[in-house]
Amino acid sequence: MTDSPSQELSRHPADDSIGRLAELIGGDPMSRIDADMKHVLDGLADMGARSLELLSPEAARRQPRAAEAISAILGRQGRTRPDDGIAVEDIVIPGAESELPARIYRPMGLLSRLNPVVLYFHGGGFVTGDLDSHDASARALARRTGAIVVSVGYRLAPEHRFPAAHEDAWAAWLWMTAGIKALAGDPKRLALAGEDAGANLAAHVALRARDARGAQPVHQLLIHPIAGNDLTTPSYGQTLRARPIGLPAMRWRFRQLLGDEAEAGDGRINLVAQQDWAGVAPATLILAEIDPLRSEGEALAEALEQAGVAVNCWTYEGVTQGFFGLGLVVTKALFAQSDAADALGKAFAPARHS
Repeated sequence: MTDSPSQELSRHPADDSIGRLAELIGGDPMSRIDADMKHVLDGLADMGARSLELLSPEAARRQPRAAEAISAILGRQGRTRPDDGIAVEDIVIPGAESELPARIYRPMGLLSRLNPVVLYFHGGGFVTGDLDSHDASARALARRTGAIVVSVGYRLAPEHRFPAAHEDAWAAWLWMTAGIKALAGDPKRLALAGEDAGANLAAHVALRARDARGAQPVHQLLIHPIAGNDLTTPSYGQTLRARPIGLPAMRWRFRQLLGDEAEAGDGRINLVAQQDWAGVAPATLILAEIDPLRSEGEALAEALEQAGVAVNCWTYEGVTQGFFGLGLVVTKALFAQSDAADALGKAFAPARHS
C-alpha cells in the first residue's frame, strides 16, 4: 500500500464558523432525527451520557452505552431481548504486540467445515468501544448471514496511539486466515466488517491483504467509516451540534489517536487520498445521514468505484453514527442490517466459491 503525502489534520478556527453557517442554511441536524433514534439518544442523556469532548478517555469509556439505553427502553415497554440462537465464545488471539480479546459468534445450522467467516472490528473512534459495546452488531451479522463472526478488540488510544490498532487488525487477519480450518471456516469465503474506526481498520486490512497476495476477503462491509482527515467537508459542517458524534467529538478522537497531527495524512487514516484501490475486495458502505463521517464515506465509495471496485453505498436518513446495532429499537438499523446481510450473502454465494 502506498500512503498519501502527509498533510495536517484540518482544525482551523474558522471550522466552527463554517459549521455554524452550514447549520443556519441547513438547520439544526438533530431536527431531522428519526423518532426511534431520538428515543435512544434521549435515553442515553437521561442516564447521564455527556459529549466526548468534555471527558477524559477513561471517563468516556465508563459512560452509559447504547446497549444500556436499549435495555432500559425494552424494560419500560415490558419487552425482553429475544433469544437470537447465537452461540458465543470468548477467546484471546495474538495481536501485533500482545494478546487481544476476541469473541466468536456461531449461528445455528453451521456445517462441520467450510462456513463463511466475517472478521469484525468494533467502533468507538479508536478511543472507546470494545467487544461488549458492539456485541449487537456482531450478533446481527451472524444471525442474518449465517456466517461465523469473529469480533476483535484491538488496542485503543491514547494509551496506544496510531498505528497500534492497524497493526493489531492485520495481526488478527493473519491469525484468522492461518487458523481458518480450526474455526470450521471456508478460506474462500472470508469477509471484513467494521464500524467507524473499525471500518477504517477493515479497509486497511483489505488493502494490505491485496498487496500481501495471501488469503483475500470476498467483501468488505464498511459502516460509516473514518476515511479522511478533512474536518471541513459538508457533513462536518452540517453536524456541528449532532449527538452523539459531531465535529467537536471527532476532533477529540483525533487528538487522542495521533501523536502528531501530520499523521492524519497517513494513507491508513486518510483513505480517500489513496490512489491504489484497484483489485481490493468489493465493498458495501453503510452511512448515517446525521454523521460528520458521511461525506468522506461518499468520497471513499467514489474512489473505490473509480478504481473499478464494485461498490454499494447507502445512506440511512434520520440516524446518527452508531445506529447499526440498535435494531431492537431503531427500525432504520434493521433496514441497514438487512442490506448489509444481503450484500454479504451475495458475496458468499456458491457462484463465487470455486
